[in-house]
Amino acid sequence: MGVMAEQAPVESNGSAEKISFRERFGYGIGDLATNLIYASMASFLTFFYTDTVGISAGVIGTIMLLARVLDAVLDLVMGVAVDKTRSRHGKARSWILWTSVPFGLSAILLVTVPDIGYTGKIVYIIVTYLLMNIVFTASNIPYGTLVSLITRDPYERSVLAIFRNFLATIGSTTVGVVTLPMIAFFGNTQLAWIITFSIYGVVAIALFYWNFFHTRERVKPAASEQQTFKLSLWVQAVLQNKYWLMIFLFLLLQFTLLSLNQGVNVYYANYILGDPDYVSALTLALSIPSLLGLFIIAPVIKKIGKRNTALIGLSLSLIGTLIVFIDPTNVGLVIFATVVKGLGGAPVGATMFAFLADTIDYGEWVSGVRAEGVLFSAGSLGQKIGMGVGTALLGWFLSIGGYVGGAATQSAGALHMIQIIFIVMPAIIVVLEIIVMLLYKLDREYPTIMEQLAKGKMRGEK
Repeated sequence: MGVMAEQAPVESNGSAEKISFRERFGYGIGDLATNLIYASMASFLTFFYTDTVGISAGVIGTIMLLARVLDAVLDLVMGVAVDKTRSRHGKARSWILWTSVPFGLSAILLVTVPDIGYTGKIVYIIVTYLLMNIVFTASNIPYGTLVSLITRDPYERSVLAIFRNFLATIGSTTVGVVTLPMIAFFGNTQLAWIITFSIYGVVAIALFYWNFFHTRERVKPAASEQQTFKLSLWVQAVLQNKYWLMIFLFLLLQFTLLSLNQGVNVYYANYILGDPDYVSALTLALSIPSLLGLFIIAPVIKKIGKRNTALIGLSLSLIGTLIVFIDPTNVGLVIFATVVKGLGGAPVGATMFAFLADTIDYGEWVSGVRAEGVLFSAGSLGQKIGMGVGTALLGWFLSIGGYVGGAATQSAGALHMIQIIFIVMPAIIVVLEIIVMLLYKLDREYPTIMEQLAKGKMRGEK
């Protein structure tokens, strides 16, 4: 898996070409593949480790956070690798091709925990979870970078982000609805988990190949045809990009929220609502409104911009979260509140990665360096740290509350903590996201920046 000699000529600068439905769908299908595995990990892996393998929730939370932090260096290395790649398939698509099979196989290894004693199991979990993170990085950073290479057009990027979010939601919904029933169908044993994850892994591999064969890279730097990699220039490009720093923080918060929400659902359904089957109901209540909302998001973005669209979504998410305070044990009320949160999720999901792509153009305008790979890898770092923080918070707070894995009943402290994780912590995170979005002003500046880049000019040039 090396860097090849030359990249095929770029056919256009991608600034005006309309992207076909076929390519939009082909791009989005990559996040369907990713979410078959990511959603399985976020929603059920902690539960699998605590209630099937028998590992402490606190230990699992710590492992997952440390794995994400240790993976930080690899994220930046991967970003540099993408920026330096010269392949006949392009900068990003090559990596999607190379990592498809390892991605699927790594997912299967996560649940193939051998019976080698408590310490041995922990070592196995650490190794396979780190391996999964490495492969995830090598696949997801190029995939995220790809949107900035398909087109420069901000509206087309928003549409691509909508397709990505729509198909990602299909993936996470499928996982949330069918995983526990599949495991029950296959016998409710560890082998059942292995079979289920194997199915997801094989399907993910096929979908990544679809993504590879149905997308094109068009965009080249405006400042120069070829850029020589210098670490100091890339560091400067990141530090000068104030809007990228905001979106980095936004992604960190958003993926902390998503991991926390997905991970706590199985515990909330089982111990607060009284039936683990409510996981499917909560998943559908969140995803169906989000999917329906995506059908009307594109014209909303076109009319009021990505930032204002995201603020509407965050406001709905906050309202939905606070509704649960009325009666946390009322199934109907909790499902209604989740529907409201789902409606709020559509605008946020449709814009967050488009924000990141726009900050790349801003960074090129400010510094003269177009660093898709590095900036997307650092953005991915925010995503992955958020995923790790969310999972770690889940494990740590469950442990603090006195949760006992596999127990038929839990203590009052554990039940109270599950409610805090489900209601209070998400509300705090959404408020922080709203503050970040209120500070983000790139939507208003973007047309002027694109006009100057089209003329080959940087900030301050006449």
